[in-house]
Amino acid sequence: MDASTSRYRDVYARWQRDPEGFWREAAADIDWFEKPVETFDPDAGIYGRWFSGGVCNTCYNAIDRHVAKGRGQQAALIYDSPVTNTKQTFTYGRLLSEVQLLGAMLRDFGVGKGDRVILYMPMVPEAVFAMLACARIGAIHSVVFGGFAAKELATRINDATPKVILSASCGLEGARVIPYEPLLDEAIKLAGHKPETCLILQRPQCEAQLTPGRDHDWRKTWEHAVNYAKTSECVPVLATDPLYILYTSGTTGIPKGVVRDNGGHMVALKWSMQYLYGVNPGEVWWSGSDVGWVVGHSYIVYAPLFHGCTTVLYEGKPVGTPDAGAFWRVCADHGVVSLFTAPTAFRAIRKEDPDAKLLKQYDLSKFRALFLAGERADPPTIQWAEEHLKVPVLDHWWQTETGWCIAGNPLGLGALPVKYGSACVPMPGYAIDIVDEANKVQPVNKIGSIVVKLPLPPGNFPTLWQQDERFQESYLAEFPGYYKTADAGYKDADGYIYVMSRTDDIINVAGHRLSTGGMEEVLASHQDVAECAVLGIKDELKGEVPCGFIVLKAGVNRPHDVIEKEIVALVRDKIGPVAAFKLAITVARLPKTRSGKILRGTIKKIADGDAWTMPATIDDPAILDEIGAAMKTHGVGS
Repeated sequence: MDASTSRYRDVYARWQRDPEGFWREAAADIDWFEKPVETFDPDAGIYGRWFSGGVCNTCYNAIDRHVAKGRGQQAALIYDSPVTNTKQTFTYGRLLSEVQLLGAMLRDFGVGKGDRVILYMPMVPEAVFAMLACARIGAIHSVVFGGFAAKELATRINDATPKVILSASCGLEGARVIPYEPLLDEAIKLAGHKPETCLILQRPQCEAQLTPGRDHDWRKTWEHAVNYAKTSECVPVLATDPLYILYTSGTTGIPKGVVRDNGGHMVALKWSMQYLYGVNPGEVWWSGSDVGWVVGHSYIVYAPLFHGCTTVLYEGKPVGTPDAGAFWRVCADHGVVSLFTAPTAFRAIRKEDPDAKLLKQYDLSKFRALFLAGERADPPTIQWAEEHLKVPVLDHWWQTETGWCIAGNPLGLGALPVKYGSACVPMPGYAIDIVDEANKVQPVNKIGSIVVKLPLPPGNFPTLWQQDERFQESYLAEFPGYYKTADAGYKDADGYIYVMSRTDDIINVAGHRLSTGGMEEVLASHQDVAECAVLGIKDELKGEVPCGFIVLKAGVNRPHDVIEKEIVALVRDKIGPVAAFKLAITVARLPKTRSGKILRGTIKKIADGDAWTMPATIDDPAILDEIGAAMKTHGVGS
């Protein structure tokens, strides 16, 4: 990797000189029903809108245009499920037929342009069909990760007000079968909004009891559509119309629904496949994520299909399905050229197979790059992967809100030298500054808040679903003229970005962003808890895991270990297994400032074994010794 041979600096400079010209040229790779009137309209939306006046269809660009150009027999989607021992390949022609049918089924249930459809689905081909079918008929999909509890699903039902929910009888987490229907029933019971219809995919591992009048069997409905040769055409939508809503972390109050539009999303993702990831049409690409997360939206479903690639949908784990060679097996079986996954996956593989002995069983001759994102990639994991894979291992950084990479190493433009601990350089469209609390730009190597100059590039969210004011308040108000990433870090002399930590209460558990505030609400609901604090502590495998500190009410004399187990179960029930909440520690009191603010940062440093100093504002310094002692009894801290 030699900086002098990369085209990155020239391409980024070209975007800086003429942002509209840059994105207008990129938009030529998308098929438009009507070309945009303006590349960027600064007077539309909250900070401007991309491709105003353009008329398009996302599904058309993902499937129809490839079939029209004679590539109907090329593999579009490979479903690989070690947990069900299933492999299926869907060509672009077959994918088109499936999506046309499901689009017709949704239309028969009254779904039209602008209506919302919630997907509560496992990693099965029907989840991909469903997203594309919604896009085809102009409906707005909102995918809710199958591991979320009923309360979480209920809040999303209330906010999105879907006409239809698409679900399955169960999901499979390794050897565990997770029934979805009881969670779905409870969510609908809790929700104020009641969807008219639920379409349920029955899986043989667990059959759901359907609710008469509301639930319909997916396969029987599909067979009916086939018998009547039903189909659906691509509905023209505006480039600025919503494609989907994806809810960010946070369980308190109304969730934040990130809106993705149609036009900018297609342009940015298509550009990224070629110039960031360096993948060519017809090649096999794999994103080891879940369709419930933004990575799954962008890089399992949409981007690879826009680019005419073959995309892998994997229902399994990096280890345990059946072993730590699972990822190598998938890459070898399907001829994967590039894999994009979270560092957590590779930490798990390295833990189980430190010498990568299982790798030697597989032919990875076609494999040429590994991309990591979702959390900060620790240098030992990158170095381990480099040593054994002998291909570029590239960290990059982006968010649910942005929809694609903010900073990364653009393999398609010629990779830049890797600096361990850095997400590399800003992508075109992103002008990144590091600022202090007064919005003053910080010098090189000085830590501050990472912010992005407005306007955000195509593919980023224009607002939150029906919450423009909250969008302004949450993302634009604190640093005028910028988008607040809520991440802290610094920029070095070469312009490389180092993302160090979150600046809010979101912790990163195995690439899943979760709100500690939401977990605290659950802890506080326990009948014996007077006060609590949840924070993320270092974890070798997951990056961070939540740890809860609880102060019991006066007079409670039940065993602490019993209460702590109840609290762990409560979080699992209210938020779901995805929270990875396994540690509650009972303490006599929490350290606070004299104004009553809990000193979470200091507790975290003690738990992580980091150096810390006594906060000047602490109310009673002795409390920190108590906290440290309580941690040691639970095996936490130095």
